[in-house]
Amino acid sequence: MIPTVLQVALGGAIGAAARYGVGVAFFRPGGGFPIGVLAVNVIGSFLMGLVVVYLGQKMLSHFNPFLMTGILGGFTTFSAFSLEAYTLFERGEVGQAALYVGLSVVLSIAALIAGIFIMRGLLA
Repeated sequence: MIPTVLQVALGGAIGAAARYGVGVAFFRPGGGFPIGVLAVNVIGSFLMGLVVVYLGQKMLSHFNPFLMTGILGGFTTFSAFSLEAYTLFERGEVGQAALYVGLSVVLSIAALIAGIFIMRGLLA
């Protein structure tokens, strides 16, 4: 158990550092379109697709905690979201996939807004 947690932690640190690096590379002075976040989400999702097939085909699923949960999870959780949505779709559960995507987006934004309003109220 502990070695797996350490794999995730080490991978997560690498992924988070990479995400920071992409954010710096796509720095947008004065705001504007969040191209860095978009780039991280797209790159992370692409890499997740490559890694999930490669590890599965090569029988290397023991690297999942380090590579998928750790590095790619630290880089962007959007890659895990993309994989889960596609897995549902691939299994023929199109309705479940659509529900998952819709609920994830709507509920996550709603939760963010709720957190903002609650904290603003507490700090006022």
